[in-house]
Amino acid sequence: MDRGMPDEANRRRLAVDVRRTDSGAVITPAGELDHHSAELLRESLDQCVADGRFRIVIDCSRLEFCDSTGLNVLLTTRGEVEEAGGEVHLAGMRPNVARVFEITGAGAVFTLHKNLDDALAALPAD
Repeated sequence: MDRGMPDEANRRRLAVDVRRTDSGAVITPAGELDHHSAELLRESLDQCVADGRFRIVIDCSRLEFCDSTGLNVLLTTRGEVEEAGGEVHLAGMRPNVARVFEITGAGAVFTLHKNLDDALAALPAD
């Protein structure tokens, strides 16, 4: 039985919006974060770190899927940012994305928030 492969036409391409704040950034990935698209998010996060933006909120409310490659991008960035004395917060995860974090235990190493407003309110003032 041929189960087939996901059709490229049906895949929700990843778009990454970056909104810079005084000392941080709000990153909003939209679509599917997987081994095909993770580099786009990695580049955006790396640029934030290179620019000295160490208070990062990742708004996951438009993220439809996250595989292990995407999870590794987030974990790597978290480590780099925390090493520099900063923080990475995740906000607004959809249930299917939250499940990946629950299964892998990654949810225990991130600060998670119900929505973007809660995450922004939790960050220390500049």
